[in-house]
Amino acid sequence: MKTFKKLLIISHRYIGIPLSFMFVVWFVSAFFMIYTGGMPRITPDMQTDGAVALELEKVLISPAEAAEISGFPPQGAILRTIIDRPVYELTYPGGASAYIYGDTGEFLPYLDEHQAAQVASSFLDIPLEQFSFVGELDEVDQWTLTEGRQLPFMKYTADDGLGTEVYVSPDTGRVVSYTTTSSRALAWLGTIPHWLYFSSLRLNQPLWYQIVVWLSYTGCALAFLGLCLGFTQFRKKVRPFSLKRSIPYHGLMRWHYILGVVFGLFTLTWVFSGLVSMEPWAWTSARGLAIDEQVYQQGEMNMAAFPPVNTIAVETFEGQEIKALEFHWIQSQPWLLANYSVPQVAGTEKRDRLHQPYNINGQSESRSMLINAITLEQSAGFDPELLVHQLDASIMDADATEFEVLDEYDDYYYSRQSQLPLPVLRIKFNDPAESWVYVDPHKSQLLSLIHKYSRVERWLYNGLHSLDFAFWYHKRPLWDIGVITLLLGGLAVSLIGLYIGLRRLKHDVLSLYRRITHTKSPAEAVHV
Repeated sequence: MKTFKKLLIISHRYIGIPLSFMFVVWFVSAFFMIYTGGMPRITPDMQTDGAVALELEKVLISPAEAAEISGFPPQGAILRTIIDRPVYELTYPGGASAYIYGDTGEFLPYLDEHQAAQVASSFLDIPLEQFSFVGELDEVDQWTLTEGRQLPFMKYTADDGLGTEVYVSPDTGRVVSYTTTSSRALAWLGTIPHWLYFSSLRLNQPLWYQIVVWLSYTGCALAFLGLCLGFTQFRKKVRPFSLKRSIPYHGLMRWHYILGVVFGLFTLTWVFSGLVSMEPWAWTSARGLAIDEQVYQQGEMNMAAFPPVNTIAVETFEGQEIKALEFHWIQSQPWLLANYSVPQVAGTEKRDRLHQPYNINGQSESRSMLINAITLEQSAGFDPELLVHQLDASIMDADATEFEVLDEYDDYYYSRQSQLPLPVLRIKFNDPAESWVYVDPHKSQLLSLIHKYSRVERWLYNGLHSLDFAFWYHKRPLWDIGVITLLLGGLAVSLIGLYIGLRRLKHDVLSLYRRITHTKSPAEAVHV
């Protein structure tokens, strides 16, 4: 038993010396991530807010003519403004796109340095003369790590007092990323150290993945060993029993022991849930039903069925300033999704971070209206029973066993900021993975597929990592108080452990040096 205890102590000590530093980084960066979100990025809502309003009377090319000019029938299309001119963006399978001016029918050219600056100026509402061209980038950097498919970029700085840097795609005429001094600083304090999101490392995906996974494994081992020591080191046979005498440590080591016992379990679950987010096991990347994403189209997109845009009355959009017009084929009919801006409510600009086991679409519901392109009337919604029947008929390997229209979020389809559309249709299937499908009955749109493995992963990651349990997740500041208390406890354990570990390491190194050099310690020299 003594040998086992000694092994626990030595293992915890020497694993803890390097890992305590990582724990400190994780806990400190978590504070910033709670209130600043992830890396600086441009959300669909931000794209809408920064866009110039469409002037429909300028659109002289019909949707059908744009498709004919492109040479291929598109899978989807969107009309937006680029440098004060309407442009059709036609999309095709595989991610290819064609860009055609809506006033002349010409293809959008590769933007030059001045034109890309105009796009940035319009998007950020900063005078053009304040922009300085940095260069054309053929590789991603720290702030465009997830935008590699849109390379190359034109990079600019803006003399606006905020340290703004902006990246524009000369191919698409879009701002793909922009940062300020404060957003970059917050990222360096939060997401970057928390996820080791350093560009030089992140670009080597396999290496980055292995480092994060093995740090998490080792962190779990360290926390588990600490909990074991909390049990084995406790003096249970003290007579008369005294809690103070049962703890065999003094000074900082005593505090490390006490705080470790109190907060160690939460530290372990946080590290473990971080490991789960990396999906290191086969079951975490399992797939549910194979669903045809075009199931609710009920036919191929026919651009000729859409009316000329310049014939649509402004009244159709109820006075909203339309920033983009999307062309959709839904239930064998042409539909227009008009996107517009709405005033921001304080605190809603931070997007919910939904975990990768199940992506959820439709987060711009409150900023758009779906209009029948034939009648020009807004959608009143689609029959839920019809949506269930169509989805069920398209799946050969399973049957729909239950469906329900939810007016409130459940444990798997939810949003703290109410950014996901309601009501939502939830359909359950009897496939081996017990898949649930969420559908927007207003747009006849697939929103999410969640199976039994991703439901488990939802609790093992979001539940344990974000502590987003219903009893307090929507009741701030109750959630904030609880989570911050736990973070402070874990940080205190880690800081004390780091200090004690470094002090012990210094002692061990000096002892080893004296043994090698046969040098006596100062105490021994005085004694002699």
